[in-house]
Amino acid sequence: MRYDLVIFDNDGVLVDSEPISNTLLAAYLTELGHPTSYEDSLRDYMGAALHRVHDTVRERGGGPLPDDFDAVFHARVFAAFERALKPVPGAVRLLERLTADGVPYCVASSGSHERIRVGHRTTGLDRWFDEGRVFSSEDVGRGKPAPDLFLHAAQHMGVPAERCVVVEDSPLGVRAAVAAGMDVYGFTAMTPAERLSEATELFAGMEELADLLMGTARVTGAGEGS
Repeated sequence: MRYDLVIFDNDGVLVDSEPISNTLLAAYLTELGHPTSYEDSLRDYMGAALHRVHDTVRERGGGPLPDDFDAVFHARVFAAFERALKPVPGAVRLLERLTADGVPYCVASSGSHERIRVGHRTTGLDRWFDEGRVFSSEDVGRGKPAPDLFLHAAQHMGVPAERCVVVEDSPLGVRAAVAAGMDVYGFTAMTPAERLSEATELFAGMEELADLLMGTARVTGAGEGS
């Protein structure tokens, strides 16, 4: 193991929530008079805290979103999670392997603590993450792409930034990890590799990630066509 701490993003890395949440976000923004496609939502908001949605709509001349926007959106998302949310394929096996090997890990997500917990309870991942392993953008002043969240997680886990590796699937998350001085492995299941080009390494599935984390795969670097 080349790292002392693995920091996981949550949405799209541990729980397969991005298709659900971005479908609902696009529909809700469109309903409110801000036409947004699913592809638009992925491009503009994947990996971001909800304040980015408010800021982007305002910057584009759409004015403020309703005061209850966050509450309504969360209610729709949580209801959909209860119906359909699954773990990312291979995530449970990876967590089992890390635990068996004594590798420290945590989750640092742009989502709220409530969103993280709802997703983990629904998918059964809550058994792997006690309160001391869960960090949210709610805990810091700035969300991704600022490095604050990852630095906060590392500090609370007692590990220097340079001994951490972040697992991310969004350009915003990759940029945040780089800004934090951490290596970052970019998950290309939903995001084209070229959008994660700043990552230390790219991977397409959890088995490949396990090999990277355990140091059994040849690390070529994202810039070498991996």
